[in-house]
Amino acid sequence: MTKRELFQFDLPTLRAQRETPPAGAVPKAAPARGAKRWFPIQWGAVVGADAPRLKPRQAVVNLKRRLALVLMVLALAGAALMVRAIDLQWVSKDFYLDQGDQRYVRDLRIDAPRGTIFDRNGNPLAVSTPVASIWADPSTLKDHMDRIPELARALGVDADSLAQKITQRSEKQFVYLVRHLNPDAAEAILKLGIPGVDKQPEFRRFYPNGEVTAHILGKTNVDDVGSEGLELAFNEYLTGKPGSKSVIRDLHGRAVESYDVDLDVPPKPGRDLNLSIDKNIQYLAYRELMAAIKDHKAAYGSIVVMDATNGEILAMVNQPSFNPNSQNLNIPPKELLDRMRNRAATDVVEPGSVAKAITISAALESGKWKPDSKIDTNPGTWQHYDHIVHDTHNHGLLTVTGVITDSSNVGAAKIGSTLQRDQLWDMFHRFGFGETTGSGFTGESPGNLPIAKRWGPVEQDTISYGYGFSVTPLQLARAYAAIANGGVLYEPTFVKDGGGQGKRIIDKKIADEVLAMLRTVVSPTSTAPKAAVPNYFAAGKTGTSHIAHNGGYRNVYNSVFVGIVPATNPRLVAAVVISGATGTDIVQYMGGTVAAPAFSGVMQGALRLLDVPPDNVKNWYVGGPGPDPLALPTLQPEPAPDGNVVGETETADP
Repeated sequence: MTKRELFQFDLPTLRAQRETPPAGAVPKAAPARGAKRWFPIQWGAVVGADAPRLKPRQAVVNLKRRLALVLMVLALAGAALMVRAIDLQWVSKDFYLDQGDQRYVRDLRIDAPRGTIFDRNGNPLAVSTPVASIWADPSTLKDHMDRIPELARALGVDADSLAQKITQRSEKQFVYLVRHLNPDAAEAILKLGIPGVDKQPEFRRFYPNGEVTAHILGKTNVDDVGSEGLELAFNEYLTGKPGSKSVIRDLHGRAVESYDVDLDVPPKPGRDLNLSIDKNIQYLAYRELMAAIKDHKAAYGSIVVMDATNGEILAMVNQPSFNPNSQNLNIPPKELLDRMRNRAATDVVEPGSVAKAITISAALESGKWKPDSKIDTNPGTWQHYDHIVHDTHNHGLLTVTGVITDSSNVGAAKIGSTLQRDQLWDMFHRFGFGETTGSGFTGESPGNLPIAKRWGPVEQDTISYGYGFSVTPLQLARAYAAIANGGVLYEPTFVKDGGGQGKRIIDKKIADEVLAMLRTVVSPTSTAPKAAVPNYFAAGKTGTSHIAHNGGYRNVYNSVFVGIVPATNPRLVAAVVISGATGTDIVQYMGGTVAAPAFSGVMQGALRLLDVPPDNVKNWYVGGPGPDPLALPTLQPEPAPDGNVVGETETADP
């Protein structure tokens, strides 16, 4: 037994056992005082069956050690809490703030208005107006289906359709109910207090002139993004940069207050666009085109008015048209797409006799022909290989000028046949046929000018008087603007002061000679007396061509007139193309009857609006007779070379 175990016994009991000797034992003498006493181990008494069990002694508690342990645990816990607090407040602060914001803070998109489109005089042609769209959270609204009929009445829609829409999208959190409402009407719907319904401020494009400018401006889609016309071509320029605003939303998704003004990003409006279009001239062209189509029962038509001095487009109209401010729900989609086409830039026609001015330009440049050179057109027909060229009647012996004046197909074909096909093709190509004009209008057609190596003698004849190739009205206006501007070709532009550098394509003397020939067309004895403009000299050329159909031609015609005014100091050029005119007599559908009057009507108003002085100012002031349209101009000396014109040289003669 160890010493530790020994001292765990009950000392009084051991002492009593020691002092009472067992039976028959001889008593021992008591130890001397102060002697060391040992307790004998009575094994039988201690561990015997009859001996009482001893209680174990309790361990001694160390309070200092226990206190130190508790303090250490508290210190570690405090340190852990401090580390966690540092992590929450500094290390992971952004993460937890973002997680909290996602549960109740939303960023509202603030749409920016598109830039305003103005005409050249500052009149607005397209503006953005504030509207509101009503949207709903189907996951919230589905729990309030009893209010669907009330909401449907406010929206003006069918209740069953609305209920089906919400049910089908019940798992989503956003769906538009109606777009582009008046802000007051949208606010009235919100006052109903229907859970899950809110509004979104937006902008909608408005066009004050409606159909009049529809084909130029085009339109925007429901999201205010350009989809047609100049709205599409200049979409990036016009589009603003949206802003954002952080708000706190309630249980139903409604914004209840701003979250933090420092987080707001203000929207940036789009840039304004100033067009070369003159609203008043645009209206004049639209009015005259509608009248011409109605009077001659035509199918469609186009007018392009251009400033000959710089290529700026002052007006471009088409019929039929469309209203960009309405949804046009009553028009079938196919017909609506047909109405939306800007035919002046996208549709092509065979120009007919209008092309003769280009053929004569090539003839004069070749040196083989002069304005007074003679050409025999007897007997009014000419068989060249297996093709017969026809005139309306026998013009007999003509000069080159007379070919233009009387619009002789035979004369133009004979002149064209004397030229090299590459030379003739090059002249048509220099005038811009067979390629886009560079106006930037989306979807513009380049037309079709077959390459010269594919021409046979017959193709060369027909191209000489305006068949076998196709052009747009915009290309025709551009080509005649080069003649009016002394042989300098400009790229058409829809932007005010956006004209580029001109390019000389023919000598000025040739351009002036051709212009003088074109003046004889606007006379009582020629093909376009109805194109005359009171108090101004006018020049131009008529054209009448069959409309191609299924590889052939049908008895429906394109009536064309391209004119220049004033012819003495050209300022304006206009191309008029009216398609679908019919009749039993050529007079009923020829360009001089159908298209020329529209040219005259537009030019009378346009010259007045632009303050272009009349050719005979004295007679005009006293109310006397206007200028004689048959009087030919005197060719002026060549001006000094213009550094702004590409290809200008010191020598004027070819």
